[in-house]
Amino acid sequence: MTNGAVTAARVLVAADKFKGSLTAVQVAERVTAGLRRVVPGLVVETLPVADGGDGTVAAAVAAGFERREVAVTGPLGEPLTAAYALRGTTAVVEMAEASGLQHLPDGVFAPLTATTYGSGELLRAVLDAGARTIVFGVGGSATTDGGAGMLAALGARFLDADGRPIGPGGGALGDLVTADLSGLDARFGDVELVLASDVDNPLTGPKGAPAVFGPQKGATPGDVAALDEALAHYASVLGPEAAEAPGAGAAGGIGYGALVALGAGFRPGIEVMLDILGFGSALDRATLVITGEGSLDEQTLHGKAPAGVAAAARAAGKDVVAVCGRLALTQEALSAAGIARAYPLLDLEPDPALCMAQAGPLLERAAENIARDFLPAGEGPT
Repeated sequence: MTNGAVTAARVLVAADKFKGSLTAVQVAERVTAGLRRVVPGLVVETLPVADGGDGTVAAAVAAGFERREVAVTGPLGEPLTAAYALRGTTAVVEMAEASGLQHLPDGVFAPLTATTYGSGELLRAVLDAGARTIVFGVGGSATTDGGAGMLAALGARFLDADGRPIGPGGGALGDLVTADLSGLDARFGDVELVLASDVDNPLTGPKGAPAVFGPQKGATPGDVAALDEALAHYASVLGPEAAEAPGAGAAGGIGYGALVALGAGFRPGIEVMLDILGFGSALDRATLVITGEGSLDEQTLHGKAPAGVAAAARAAGKDVVAVCGRLALTQEALSAAGIARAYPLLDLEPDPALCMAQAGPLLERAAENIARDFLPAGEGPT
């Protein structure tokens, strides 16, 4: 691109959600509206993206997958309805749909007892629906049970010294004496299960699930120590090698359960989702790519959706700009990630509360600025 201009412009909007403000679909709609206010008739293709965490099923549905719902057990044992996405024999499952923080009442946490049982029920439902390839997006969990609840829902038995089932949650794993996996759903031997996550942490230790993610689930320092010890014991029973594998610590250790017992293979969530969503062909058609998420920060650079979109676009020789609520990266860091420029909403409305409340209209204004900077007036369809 020369002097910020593109020729025969066709824009691809491939952004993640603005957590707490806008879904990825809404982000795409607002950006499109702002662009077309400056360049009427502009060809805009939207492809909402996600990195395996919450919003992954919605992104798949926006890309043409069918949304299906199933009754499952929530993280506190309560009944709830969870969704998955299906297209042909490929399913996209989001563990947060069944076991996510969003299902906890405000101010209520259960770091020692929250269970992933519902995530197992969700996986069983997609097997029943005929899925042969399952993208299992893990993130946003309320749980730190190493996936034991998930495996129990799929037929595993975790017993204490008296041969009785242990209780729910990671805290009970310290009582584990026998893990009987012989009853696990045999269909997992015939499917491809892809563990899709934006984190590659191990199960335990200073970078493990309890230490890094436990506090955001309400774990006190004492809870973190107890969970770390319990998960280490759990891994000693099931298999310690997988505990160090990339992704084992994802979503409170559910990654470990999927890796050690279900034959899952780990891939960065955004890479998987870009493949599933057909990003490559959409990228081929684009002359400018707009990505983004609520906060562009150091975490963004480590497996989050905008970094994955920008890397793929840069490899294809396409220009990328980003929208965000908050920008905490230098221009140098943005450029290194393949992002030419970022447009934070806080530049338009510096009050954080107002910025979140007015994120939609502000995002349209940011998109207008992108159009003026990168799509000179009149560069609509040719």
